[in-house]
Amino acid sequence: MSTAPAPESTAEEARPPKNGFDRFFEISKRGSTLGTEIRGGIVTFVTMAYIVILNPIILGGTKDVAGNILDGQQLAAVTALTAGAMTILFGLISRLPFAFAAGLGINSFLAVSVVGQLTWPEAMGLVLINGLIIVLLSATGLRRMIMDAIPMELKIAITVGIGMFIAFIGLVDGTFVTGTGLNSPPVGLGVNGSIATVPTLLFVLTLLLAGILMARKVKAALLIALVSGTVVAMIIEAIWHLGAKSADNPNGWSMSIPALPAQWLSLPDLGLVGHVDLVHSWGRIGAIACIMLIFTLVFTNFFDAMGTMTGLAEEAGLSDGKGNFPRLKSALIIEGVGAVMGGATSGSSNTVFVESASGIGEGARTGVANLVTGALFLIAMFLTPLTSIVPSEVASAALVVVGALMMSQIRRIEFHDMSVLIPVFITVAVMPFTYSIANGIGAGFIAWVVIRSLSGKARQISPLLWIVAAGFAIYFARGPLEQLIGG
Repeated sequence: MSTAPAPESTAEEARPPKNGFDRFFEISKRGSTLGTEIRGGIVTFVTMAYIVILNPIILGGTKDVAGNILDGQQLAAVTALTAGAMTILFGLISRLPFAFAAGLGINSFLAVSVVGQLTWPEAMGLVLINGLIIVLLSATGLRRMIMDAIPMELKIAITVGIGMFIAFIGLVDGTFVTGTGLNSPPVGLGVNGSIATVPTLLFVLTLLLAGILMARKVKAALLIALVSGTVVAMIIEAIWHLGAKSADNPNGWSMSIPALPAQWLSLPDLGLVGHVDLVHSWGRIGAIACIMLIFTLVFTNFFDAMGTMTGLAEEAGLSDGKGNFPRLKSALIIEGVGAVMGGATSGSSNTVFVESASGIGEGARTGVANLVTGALFLIAMFLTPLTSIVPSEVASAALVVVGALMMSQIRRIEFHDMSVLIPVFITVAVMPFTYSIANGIGAGFIAWVVIRSLSGKARQISPLLWIVAAGFAIYFARGPLEQLIGG
């Protein structure tokens, strides 16, 4: 059973639909209301809006092999466009409250490991091919078969690990946890072990306010906390003019300054749409190198999304006893389409965003929340400056709260069996420690197969899980393998 706050209606049994819209999205059937869905969609957008700012920073700051750089304003426009379109499409077809945006793992991989070898259009061509492969795997049912092969204990562990992961993201983005620059410990509390900045203090206050409101079962608790934190942040900035954080200004705001922009409205520049090359990468670096890059993209995209959707469905109370959720096949196919669309628009692969858990925490249970979130992303194309009003120190407080909610699922696992305990622990621990959902899933799969089989439980392991675990072993060893093949 989900630990997320109940929607406005707490009826034990589903209520009859009020109209065709209600019937289509199953709002009453899932115990929700239109107001709850709207609030949930707004909260999800607020916690995700940073991607319109961050994606251009990651992708726009790297030169490709030809020395070209993607334009930041164009990146912001296509980031918002693709996120809005894919979020709405997913909400209409899968009718689930899972929002889409450019995946941070893949865009970082493109910027760090791919465009040093390829041009940006060629790199986006590989992203598009990766999406087509995922669509094919989903349409043929193979992706569903892999999900069915995962033991329930690991599915719960994935949910818990994602909770820890997004809580860690929240703590880092809130500057409550920072890198020390040392080998031991690699991270620490604030600056030199203390809360040294006003933005960090505001993160703490927003987090405490959200916790208090949720503990008192106040409706719209997360939304109230986020709006309150943003208003306070704007007042603080107006009085003290903290500005952006830099080497010369360590006490500033981490990502965006909470102040009303001088210009609110601007026409989006969609010049990057269609700026993709499917052909020339194969001749530039060779087929083997391209295949290895696509393999990495597929594994990251495939299992990040699978784990995220499993965790979100579990938290929303939409999963059955086997961890499946409504319209699973269509959800998996549309997620692959997100990668295709992200490559086609040059904004990087779009995938289910774990921050959707904040809207679920607010009570969202249907695709109506996605319609709201997606519409706000489309509006953000024209109001890009306004997306920077909510500072990351405020938005990240919601992630910590939702992470705590998701972590509570661990109570459903029986830990008396060490062959269960260790793989579950590895799954949960590796996600936040490596900043990757896919890494946690892979490490957990391998540990489950090895430990369970050598503990006399080999017959209980699905053959498909053996294959996936072997695939992850190759994925983790891809660096040496690339060198061996290249040598």
